Amino acid sequence: MARGKVQMRRIENPVHRQVTFCKRRMGLLKKAKELSVLCDADIGVIVFSPHGKIYELATNGNMQGLIERYKNKSNLPEAQAESNEQNIPQVIQQDVLLLRQEVDLLQNSLRYMYGERDISHMNLGELQSLESNLEVWVNNIRSTKMQLMSREIEMLKNKEGILKAANDILQERIIAQTSIMDVGCNMMIPQVPFQLTTESNYYF
Repeated sequence: MARGKVQMRRIENPVHRQVTFCKRRMGLLKKAKELSVLCDADIGVIVFSPHGKIYELATNGNMQGLIERYKNKSNLPEAQAESNEQNIPQVIQQDVLLLRQEVDLLQNSLRYMYGERDISHMNLGELQSLESNLEVWVNNIRSTKMQLMSREIEMLKNKEGILKAANDILQERIIAQTSIMDVGCNMMIPQVPFQLTTESNYYF
């Protein structure tokens, strides 16, 4: 018959808790012995019961010897950390040296790019590196120039639209004023036709 799944929580019944402790403790010690025999491992197990009673198992030698070995091994990272701290200044010096070399290389490349140094003594690899850097530089310049030109074209288009709108408004005002002047002139012309007299040959 299959066993049901045991929930991993504290057993409230003290009798059941004590029985489970004894069974599990014996199973744990048995597993430790089997692991030691099968894998030739040194295992130390310490168990304190709920009442403070101690149970221990040392598969090779005694528990004190295993504890000493554990202390020595656990102190090893501290010793390694101390040695690493002593090596830190040397690592920093190496990093500083590499950074200085990179800075010198970049400065020399910039001088070559600006034509401040003669490139006749450069080897093929240096010339190829300089050429690739110059190509990247030229591409960046062209890209930036195209962006600026696009912005200027957009600004000119906006200005053109504003000027066109202002011109349309002025044209409408001129047409309106012209129509008003035409109406005024028509009002000033008399509606009664002039009469010609035989005496003066003038129109009145």
